Amino acid sequence: MKVVVSGGGTGGHIYPALALIRMIKEKHPETSFLYIGTEAGLESKLVTREAIPFRTIEITGFKRSISMENVKTVMRFLKGVSECKKMLREFKPDVVIGTGGYVCGPVVYAASKLGIPTIIHEQNSVPGLTNKFLSKYVDKIAICFQEAETFFPKEKVVLTGNPRASEVANAKPSGSLSEFGLTNDKKTVLIFGGSRGARPINEAVIQALPTIASRTYQVLYITGEVHYNQVQSEIEKVGKPKNVAIAPFIYNMPDVLVESDLVLSRAGATTLAELTALGVPSILVPSPYVTNNHQEKNARSLTDHQAASLLHEKDLTAETLIKHLDAILLDENELKTMKRAAEKLGIKDASDRLYKVMLQLTGKS
Repeated sequence: MKVVVSGGGTGGHIYPALALIRMIKEKHPETSFLYIGTEAGLESKLVTREAIPFRTIEITGFKRSISMENVKTVMRFLKGVSECKKMLREFKPDVVIGTGGYVCGPVVYAASKLGIPTIIHEQNSVPGLTNKFLSKYVDKIAICFQEAETFFPKEKVVLTGNPRASEVANAKPSGSLSEFGLTNDKKTVLIFGGSRGARPINEAVIQALPTIASRTYQVLYITGEVHYNQVQSEIEKVGKPKNVAIAPFIYNMPDVLVESDLVLSRAGATTLAELTALGVPSILVPSPYVTNNHQEKNARSLTDHQAASLLHEKDLTAETLIKHLDAILLDENELKTMKRAAEKLGIKDASDRLYKVMLQLTGKS
């Protein structure tokens, strides 16, 4: 089988695509891939590292206000469609799958116009503009949250989950906490604000450190590389407790997640897929700066099932942070209840489900 994959901009669109490709390569090494992205997007670094054939088009997103820039975007879209048709005719894929981001627009649209079977994968509970547009043209729409179904033609929707969940589901404790100077005999909370970090979370954590010092649990606190030096200088003023470890970034996130009892983080779709795949309870602080407030809606998909606790950024202080941590980590029954709820929501066979949809569309099942 020959497969074209497109997804770009942020890791949340790229990591699910790469997880799917890795699974298919492992089980069906004869499969050929072509990844279409942008030169400026994160995909240009991540995809080429995996030795996956990679081609680019130039595309930008629409401004939400009336702007001449939108006229240029339409022109880039039409040019991108033309370029994609040429690439698709050359590669002759059996199926094209888009995992989100502006670049998917011309790629998947071009494929649909050429009569090639098409799928879009929507990671969030509320779809973005690109997937809403493409939903009219594609054959199937794979979703991760049941709540997303209402935004799409029902007959096209399949609940597959996020392929990233399949990738992390088999992670086993390997002593990763010891690399940060932490022990395995204490309850552990992992705090992070996404790949870039989050200033409001950092501010609350710094102010909470003196109180955390008196707790029986320990904290692994990931600042984000951009904020690391600033946070370190702030912590020097208040002192770093012995039960707190600080790092700028984690490269082996699944290894750390599987050893964590609780996570405090943003509510990005890929993060939630990882948490539920491993059954890790969480305190979610949705970013209020995202399109359609989709992170809060993602978070509610967990909080409505008691798998997570919701803490709005506007309410985030040192006091509310400690209150939420204590309410879960110091109550064994609450921790177990949340863990069971998170495990129930996890879709560990997401990659297999999505691959099955691909086979059905191509008639190769």
